[in-house]
Amino acid sequence: MNNTLRIFMTGLFALGLFSCKKTLDVVPTNQVNANESIKTPADAQIMINGIVRSMSSADYYGRNFILYGDAKGGDMTIPSQGRGNDALYTFNHSATSGSYSGYWSQIYFSLLQVNNLLVNIGQLEAAGATGYNSYKGQALTLRAIMYFDLVRLYGKSYDLDKNAYGVPNVTTPLKSTAQPLRNTVNENYNQILSDLKTAAPLLGKAKSNGFVNYYGNLAMQARVYLYMKDYPNALKAAEEIITSNVYTLYSNAAWVDSWKAQYGSESIFEIGVYPLEGDLGAGSIGAYLRKKGDGGSTILGWFIASDYFLARLKEDVADVRWGVMNDDEFSTSGNPRKGALYKYSGSIALAGDGKATATAVNLKLIRLSEVYLIAAEAALPTDALKAATYLNAIRKRAPNVVPATAATVTLDMILDERSKELFGEGQRFFDMIRLNKTITFNDEILGLSVATRPKTIDRTFFKTLLPISQAEINANPGILAQQNPQY
Repeated sequence: MNNTLRIFMTGLFALGLFSCKKTLDVVPTNQVNANESIKTPADAQIMINGIVRSMSSADYYGRNFILYGDAKGGDMTIPSQGRGNDALYTFNHSATSGSYSGYWSQIYFSLLQVNNLLVNIGQLEAAGATGYNSYKGQALTLRAIMYFDLVRLYGKSYDLDKNAYGVPNVTTPLKSTAQPLRNTVNENYNQILSDLKTAAPLLGKAKSNGFVNYYGNLAMQARVYLYMKDYPNALKAAEEIITSNVYTLYSNAAWVDSWKAQYGSESIFEIGVYPLEGDLGAGSIGAYLRKKGDGGSTILGWFIASDYFLARLKEDVADVRWGVMNDDEFSTSGNPRKGALYKYSGSIALAGDGKATATAVNLKLIRLSEVYLIAAEAALPTDALKAATYLNAIRKRAPNVVPATAATVTLDMILDERSKELFGEGQRFFDMIRLNKTITFNDEILGLSVATRPKTIDRTFFKTLLPISQAEINANPGILAQQNPQY
């Protein structure tokens, strides 16, 4: 483990860090001290608050993890070099420079909190305590999400080589001297599924704003099974969510405004971000995707939509999803270029989502629209009509596009719809890699000549996996022999 992680892995009780109301919507008022263990379900709730809060870090869902999935997937490009996080787009990674080790350290820090909570709950339950099922279920589900994210960053696609190195499966607090080595991709996926299946019956089915419930767990199961190409189980999980009617798709008229509202009808798992809790300001994902200068001189227009994405969206000028796109810096009076994304600003008027600042916008990690698209992809091999039906539920957001039929629906059609619907939500790169598609980068916007990757890549390109950082190798020398190939 890297030095930061190992310091925390000494058996210290992981803190909730920020204790708040259920939706994390007030100034922090309490915290569990480092040498204490939980004594009541209320303490466990504090811990869950802190775990969810840690996931909104800039190194995780607060910015960089989402950027990773879009900047590397061909749907985004950079308008200028040197503004920040260019290496994600140029794949300028090595063990000593641009390793993006923050993913590793931040996610393992969050895992530390999860593991300590689970250990403490286990001790309480062994002594006869009750009332912890929901917290245990949430912690296990969050652990599965974190490991799913880690193995996608550092491990090969499941269908490509599930026996390749993934990441260390750490499920208990470790001593400071521990130096865990990498498990295989298959072992990581087995752990992920074990956590999800153990957690599901412990979770309630009612909506739980800001926290994961039974359906959030099922949505993660659907995602994981899709990546494993276990289509029957992916479809089963997705359809249970859809037929529950707990969540409903937005109408076309409501879709744009849904981004300036918290916990809407499609939001299955949404992380609360508040001005005093996790608001990254000019460093937030919302600020990174806006037009340069919109909201202040520190807004630099770091990433914009590629020509390839815009061509996809231009299939229908009436597509409601244009409503969260705004002019970028390449727009002219006669040729507007709608390359700036405003999902995480609430609206192109910077409405936010009802809080004091337009950068403190909640992070919608799992939406019902994605579940429909999972169902479409999972149904395609055996039931083309069902696949077309689920696809059309999202495809109708472009009202002039001809609906798919059993005879016309294809995987590429579903993948294009995922691109249009989930743009800016960190999915595109992982979709292209898991489906063994070729990614082409829009370097022409700036006239870039990128020395650290070709213009077109597929999953045989070694930099589609991140390197283990040199700092991690220094702290854990045994992992050097498990470095990702060609680093």
